[in-house]
Amino acid sequence: MRKNHLAAIVATILLAVAVKVFFFAPTAKANVGTIKGLGLDVSRMHENRTLPVQAVHDMSFVYSHED
Repeated sequence: MRKNHLAAIVATILLAVAVKVFFFAPTAKANVGTIKGLGLDVSRMHENRTLPVQAVHDMSFVYSHED
């Protein structure tokens, strides 16, 4: 009988903690002061760099006309 009461008490405590965490957990807020702008300055990334040219063999619109 005591084991059933102990199990019920432990289950009730666990359920109460889960409900508290689910409903009353603090939400994270973004620090707006750290965001300087909405975009990236890509020209600064490629400044004084020569990027290699990549050869692409695109065959997506090649159709064979075999009859």
